[in-house]
Amino acid sequence: QVQLVESGGGLVQAGGSLRLSCAASGRTLSTYSMGWFRQAPGKEREFVAAINWSGSNTYYADSVKGRFTISRDNAKNTVYLQMNSLKPEDTAVYYCAVLKRWPVTPNGDWGQGTQVTVSS
Repeated sequence: QVQLVESGGGLVQAGGSLRLSCAASGRTLSTYSMGWFRQAPGKEREFVAAINWSGSNTYYADSVKGRFTISRDNAKNTVYLQMNSLKPEDTAVYYCAVLKRWPVTPNGDWGQGTQVTVSS
């Protein structure tokens, strides 16, 4: 079983940027497609972005397309989410996950997440 630890969240003004990291231990991520998800207060967890095992294919939710970029470094067993032009509606706890099915179905194992708060 892989353990995932998200980091890099924080408080940022609208229009700002953050880079989230998802570090894995217990198993290599290099054979898995990975995704980022988020959950805002009072809302269901939703898909944000996905990347295949090699990094050659990515997929984004319409709400973040053109602003967020998912990437990975398999040598570091880490997946990243670069978030630019942040909006208050991006405020949420962000989670990474191994994908059970491409591109939006997680396998159900979650880390603790990292809080992103965007002020207007």
